[in-house]
Amino acid sequence: MTTQSNRYSTVAITLHWLIAVLIVVMIFAGWQTDDLREAMFEGDASVDPQTVAMLFNWHKTIGILILALSVFRLVWRLTHKAPPLPAGMNTFERFAAVATHWAFYVLIIGMPLAGWITASASGFPSFFFNSESLPIPELMGENEAVYGVVSQIHSKSAWAILVLLGLHIAAALKHHFIDRDDVLTRMVVFLKPRG
Repeated sequence: MTTQSNRYSTVAITLHWLIAVLIVVMIFAGWQTDDLREAMFEGDASVDPQTVAMLFNWHKTIGILILALSVFRLVWRLTHKAPPLPAGMNTFERFAAVATHWAFYVLIIGMPLAGWITASASGFPSFFFNSESLPIPELMGENEAVYGVVSQIHSKSAWAILVLLGLHIAAALKHHFIDRDDVLTRMVVFLKPRG
């Protein structure tokens, strides 16, 4: 199934913004939760271990939701044609646009998957919605070596996403305010196409 519209479909737009907001919130919430865990391990009596466990369980729950939404978004993208890029874009800009989008797909699928592997390899139990009656399936057993490597991949992916997001936003604003084309209007529903 394809679309010839100059905008992305409603499904694509909804997934784009929902995943973007969830990931940004999760990055900052994850850093905060990790700081609490470190403080707990350092003996800070003001940090409640049950609160830390609850926050991590919610982080894992939302991370798996992001993974599911991201896989669905990729399938949607592969089965629905994207609106055409403006004719005035040069070869480098076209390459950068395509490379950025595929890098995002790698990260929005890879980062939560790495988080899930990290959680599995940690040896600590994980629960959907912080409910012990809803255990999160483990992808592997406890493995300190895997935990060490994959937790670093998960952590560094946050920075990669933020850098890529900054470039993505800068490019969208350049297209809208300098090139004055319709790239931004393809994904922002309240903006009217110019041409």
